[in-house]
Formats: sequence, C-alpha cells, structure tokens
Amino acid sequence: MKMFAALGQDSRLSIYQLVVEAGAAGLSAGKIGEHLTIAQTTLSFHLKELVHSGLLQSRQHGKFVIYTANPAALQTAIAFLSGLGTAPPEK
Repeated sequence: MKMFAALGQDSRLSIYQLVVEAGAAGLSAGKIGEHLTIAQTTLSFHLKELVHSGLLQSRQHGKFVIYTANPAALQTAIAFLSGLGTAPPEK
C-alpha cells in the first residue's frame, strides 16, 4: 500500500503531520520547507510521493501550490488497519 510506504519515511511523516496540523487552509511548499528545514529539491520529491499516495492534495493559489491532507485517504487506511474495510485502491 502506497500510503503506508509513503509514511514510512521520516521526512514524509513529518511533512504529513505538519500539513494535517495546518487544517483546511493547508500550507505552501515554502512554508513546509521553512518549518522542517528540508532542501527544496528533497521537499518536492517527498510532496510528490505524498500526493501520489493519496495522502495529500495540492491546489494552485496564485503562484503558490498549497498542500492539504486528504482525510478520506486516512480514514480508508484506518478502516483497513482495524479490519473494518478493504485495502485502499492503488493509484
């Protein structure tokens, strides 16, 4: 499952936690990088992986890309782990 693989890396887990804490407003890549002091190229790679896994969503806001958590993906993962649902579809 791509979701669990994505969260299995420390930097991606930190990024995901930060974005979840930001709530519906989300965070730009620049703000995420500032908070976590991750190099821009490395951050871009991790954000791409989190979006590809379905855990994060991105939207354009002017010249910035804003990242928000995808709560439905996390709920599906929790249901799977607790035996209440099927595995989320792979993207």
